[in-house]
Amino acid sequence: MARGSVSQSVAARRRVLVVEDESDLARVVKRHVEDIGCEVRIAGTGESALEAAAMTEFDLILLDVMLPGIDGLEVCRRLRARQQYMPVLMLTARSSEIDKVLGLETGADDYLTKPFSVQELLARIKAIFRRMDALAAPRATPERVIDVAGGLRIDPTTREVFLNDRPIPLTHKEFDLLRHFAENPGRVYTRAQLLDAVWGYSHEGYEHAVNCHINRLRAKIEPNPSEPQYLLTAWGVGYKFTTEPTVTG
Repeated sequence: MARGSVSQSVAARRRVLVVEDESDLARVVKRHVEDIGCEVRIAGTGESALEAAAMTEFDLILLDVMLPGIDGLEVCRRLRARQQYMPVLMLTARSSEIDKVLGLETGADDYLTKPFSVQELLARIKAIFRRMDALAAPRATPERVIDVAGGLRIDPTTREVFLNDRPIPLTHKEFDLLRHFAENPGRVYTRAQLLDAVWGYSHEGYEHAVNCHINRLRAKIEPNPSEPQYLLTAWGVGYKFTTEPTVTG
């Protein structure tokens, strides 16, 4: 099969920024991501990545952590600080749990540990785009706004969240996770179930992605993140969302 003839149904016309200082690896990734129908640009430094993201609206950023100058963690922090919430898939050669957590806490949506297979990388990319397409698909009837006791308001159509009429900026994945919980109040989900429902895969060892996103959501929507009212922990199992938060104090 010739290059470019691979099915493009999932990722057609997507813009992807590959931020990788190893030029050989960057070219390999670019070639394979182009094969699924994406338009790909390469940035070799954190500075050039920030410049590219300021000028072009990318659908996904593949971001290496270990970059010369501004590293990938700082690039992600700066993207989120200027309210750019496109999905970020972080590529890291650091396999320790703390390094993975640091990447997610800066605002990354997901991470992939080097060395990784091309098949796994493309599977992650396709899962991200499938989720984006499903959420963007037109609905027969407008989706109802979810109003929760305590002043939390979730609008699935505009992908906006408000707390006491104050807008709460969320990344794509943070919104997807909150929406999934709010549409299924009271149900307890394991981390594996959340990975499957929100990330589109359920690979052992990636549960940290769920934990970090829960912590980030709590920091944004909970009056007191250390005593959450909406996103509750079901000890030994996972998490659940309540639409009738208990007010403490």
